[in-house]
Order: sequence, then structure tokens, then C-alpha cells
Amino acid sequence: MSSAGTDPKDRWDKLQIFLQPVGGLLTAAAIAMFGFVTSSKLDERQQKDTRARLYTELMSKREESESSLRKDMFLSILNSFVEQKSSTIDGDVLKLELLAYNFHESLNLKPLFLSLKRRIATDLAASPSPAARADLEAGVDRLERVAREIARKQMIVLEGAGKKFDRTVDLTSDPEGTTLEPAILTIGTDSTTFALDILKVDRDNREIQVALNVETPDPEQGRQTKIVSFYVSYFDFPMIDNVRLNQNRRCAVVLNSFSEQSADLTVVFFPGAYASLKERPYYEEVIKDVLETDKSPKK
Repeated sequence: MSSAGTDPKDRWDKLQIFLQPVGGLLTAAAIAMFGFVTSSKLDERQQKDTRARLYTELMSKREESESSLRKDMFLSILNSFVEQKSSTIDGDVLKLELLAYNFHESLNLKPLFLSLKRRIATDLAASPSPAARADLEAGVDRLERVAREIARKQMIVLEGAGKKFDRTVDLTSDPEGTTLEPAILTIGTDSTTFALDILKVDRDNREIQVALNVETPDPEQGRQTKIVSFYVSYFDFPMIDNVRLNQNRRCAVVLNSFSEQSADLTVVFFPGAYASLKERPYYEEVIKDVLETDKSPKK
């Protein structure tokens, strides 16, 4: 009886003696596996961090190199304009092209365009040679072509972020005093009404003086009307030559073409964040945008 009663206990004791080292081995294996997996994850993360840091350093050095190159180019070209040592019209147009294509988003190049155009006009008045006049007229065409290309590039960016509408001015008769058909443009929940009045047309310089009427919504004071008059030419670029509106919005008028028969204008309405780098937002506008973002409901 006693031997039969002790058999199960003996079996459990033997099984315990057998499993005890096995359990220790399994525990050790589990710890080793956990350490291996953790080490692999840490190594993988370190490799990713190393690659990201290397990429960031390379991009930073590349940007520094490009900035240094652009700075040297900018100073060299600008100094050549200031010094004006034995410069030619063709050479100055080339330098202005380099400035325009590389720095049009951060610099107001209109004074240089106008200065060079006046210089060409002076040379045209004093040049009796047909060949010389043809070269000077070609220089004017190059200036206007570059300006229109820069305006087109800026408009592509602004149209993607804002809204626009086009209007045509009939130049077969005197358009002064004409009011073009207004339009309503909407960004977000803000609907703004725009209207253009033609005040004066300078056919020789291909400029149009306009009065821009803007009705903007104001949550506290109702709709506000703003009237601004200015000249529009090929050398007015929308990212730089624009009108500041409420709630950090901007609008600009662009001259697309000018002929004996008509002139094509575009009005573009866009967020102030897309203005040129020199057009910094007011601190009040930045603070207001931050506060409105904080108050907006979370999704």
C-alpha cells in the first residue's frame, strides 16, 4: 500500500528533477532571444538614424554650397550694374536675365528693368543707324520676354494656392474710365469681390493705370472696401508687386499681353504665405493665424 501511494510522488519528483534544468535552459534561451531581438532593433534604428543624419548633413552642405554660389553670383552681377564700366546693352540684358531667373522670388527687379529700358530708349533716340536700332529694339523685346516668363512662373505657383480671373481691355478705342466686369474669388470661406477700373493707357511704354476695388469680409466690421490705384506693366511681378488684404491675403494684377488692339490682364487672389521672401507677414497676422489654428476643432 505504502509503495503504491508513493509511486506518483516519486514520478513527480523525478519529473521535477528533469524539468528544472530544462526550465532554466528555456529561460536562458528566452532571455538570449529577447536580447538578440532588442539588439537587432537597436542596431536597425541606429543605422536608420545614421543614414538620416548623413542625408541631413549632405543636404545641409549642398544648400550651403548653393547659397554661397548664389551669393557670389548675385554680388558679381549687382556690382557690375552699379559700376557700369564699359557695359553694353546686350551684356546688361544678359546680366539682368541671370538675376531674374535666379532671384525673382526674393528681389524686386523692376527698377533694373525700367532703368535698362530707359537706357535703351535713350540710345534709340540718338541712333540713326537702322542696324543699331534693330539691335536696341531686340534688346527691348528680350527684356519684355524675360519679364513675361518670370510673371508666368510666379503665376503658376500662385494659381495653385489661390484663385484668379482674366479680363481683356479693348484698345481699339479709348478705354479710359471703363469698368471691367467684377468677379468673386473664394479662398477657404472668404469670398472677396474684385473690380478693375481703367484710368489711363500708356501705349508707348505699354502700361495701364488701373484702380482695383476690393470688397473683403470682416467678421467684426462687416464687408470692407479697399481701392488702390497703380500702373501695371510687364515688369510688375505678382509675388512682389501685390496688395495686402485682410486675414493675410494678397492680390495682384498681371499684364499678360499688350497690343494695338487689346491688353490682357489677370487678377490673382492668394494667401500671403506665397508672397516673395521679402514680403514678411506682420507679427499681428502671424499671431492671429496661430490663435485661429489653436481654436479650430480637432478631427
